[in-house]
Amino acid sequence: MPPIKIAPCALSLVAASLLGSWSLAHAQQAVTPGIAGVVQAGTPIELIQEGFKGTEGPIAAPDGGLLFTENQNDRIIHIAPDGRSSVYLEGANGSNALAFAPNGELISVQTREPRVGVIQPKGHARTLVGKVDGKFNLGRPNDLVVDRKGTVYFTDSGVNPAATPQPDPAITAKPAVYRVSPEYAIERLAADITRPNGIQLSPDEKTLYVANTAGEHVLAYDIAANGKLGPKREFARLEGFRQTDNGPTSGADGLAVDAEGRLYVASNAGVQVFSSQGQALGIIPLPKRPQNLAFAGPGKKTLYVVGSGSAWHFPVLTAGHPGRVK
Repeated sequence: MPPIKIAPCALSLVAASLLGSWSLAHAQQAVTPGIAGVVQAGTPIELIQEGFKGTEGPIAAPDGGLLFTENQNDRIIHIAPDGRSSVYLEGANGSNALAFAPNGELISVQTREPRVGVIQPKGHARTLVGKVDGKFNLGRPNDLVVDRKGTVYFTDSGVNPAATPQPDPAITAKPAVYRVSPEYAIERLAADITRPNGIQLSPDEKTLYVANTAGEHVLAYDIAANGKLGPKREFARLEGFRQTDNGPTSGADGLAVDAEGRLYVASNAGVQVFSSQGQALGIIPLPKRPQNLAFAGPGKKTLYVVGSGSAWHFPVLTAGHPGRVK
């Protein structure tokens, strides 16, 4: 059979097509901007996996990997240091966010039967808080952080409007920020935030940060030596704030801090980074809207981000705060 001849113009078209496909794929590779002390410009944002149903609550796992909740499937996912994912725990009462207590217990805020409780170790599962003032049920616990003494700070963002059936408003607590002592006494810290969501402590645990999804700012409170909170203040202004049919939103969700005290916020605009004084340092756009984030991996030098059914990671220049799992 004689050799098949391809006209030079056809070869050019094939080459152009291949080059165009490569260029498109290359252009679609998400990379970071440069932010001094945070991330080098052009760092690839690697997709770990997509197709999850609900992505929330990431924290560093003891093995150097990551745990996060797939809340719509009521399970917790483990991402190993090599990037492989597996189911860590099935049936966690709709856990939405996670934290390890100083004694090693895994605590979560739970949404199916709203409460805050211990879910591991096996055989030690129990409710820490299920009611407020002895009579009001929690609406929808959203996020939490545990300090070095074992005090749990958590947010209740209010009942999901799409929940069926809707709980009785007469016996359901309004959106608020709470603190639970190591003795399990609950205290309402703030009840004047429209939709409290992500919550975090500064590395020295002297400042409490709260993300208000319906507001334009991350809020902050100074924590006195006796545990009392100072006045609410607007800590940092968020980009991406907009009006929608469901009301105003910044998309402000999960929060994380690095070892230098910078605050990282998952929002409509991507991952927004602020100095410990609230100065905007830069924005890291993601392929989809992020919902939460955490430092993990060797030395906590990798930032993991989850949201919109996907999980990503990329290396950073400053490690996450070593004193907590997030």
